[in-house]
Amino acid sequence: MTEPGRTVHIVDDDEAIRQSVGFLLRKAGYAVETYPAGTHFLKAVTRETRGCVLLDVRMPDIDGLDVQARLAQSGIALPVIMLTGHGDVTLAVRAIKAGAVEFLEKPFERTALLAAIEAALAQAARSDREHLAAADAVVRLAALTPRERDVLDGMVLGRPNKLIAYDLDIATRTVEVHRANLMEKLSARSLSDVLRIAFAAGLGEMPEPA
Repeated sequence: MTEPGRTVHIVDDDEAIRQSVGFLLRKAGYAVETYPAGTHFLKAVTRETRGCVLLDVRMPDIDGLDVQARLAQSGIALPVIMLTGHGDVTLAVRAIKAGAVEFLEKPFERTALLAAIEAALAQAARSDREHLAAADAVVRLAALTPRERDVLDGMVLGRPNKLIAYDLDIATRTVEVHRANLMEKLSARSLSDVLRIAFAAGLGEMPEPA
């Protein structure tokens, strides 16, 4: 059975495209769901829907760019690959700016389509891992006492124990005790572990990799 994360949702009003691309993708090992219109897709999709979307730009009910916008407004983070038979550069720019992974002109090469799908599914997998990490971090932080959260806030700001103690008007030794306790509750073995958990939960900002 194909994993839900390997599902490709084809949204195109052209039945021939739905059938031919669906056949190609199933042969390549993907699960496939097809929709004849953007409205059909929007009614079916939820935040729990996994995979990626092959989305035709020009459809009679609502166009692909509108579908893409409505997904974003609903908080549905499905990677989008736009399809068009019109070669409209302006539409391509708008789609990419709105977050589309790729923009393919019909007729497209099989290799280009599969490469775009793999890129989209890789993006979806990263997003899933980040959401899981964030949820786990929030649960861990909920176990901390208010004072331990205060100490953690100081750690996130890069403050040494003495400055945290000064800010909170407590002894440095007390900060050390709170720091040891919060690290144990977070199952953190180092300051780096603490910061990764804090950043995943939305405290402070994760620095950009060098």
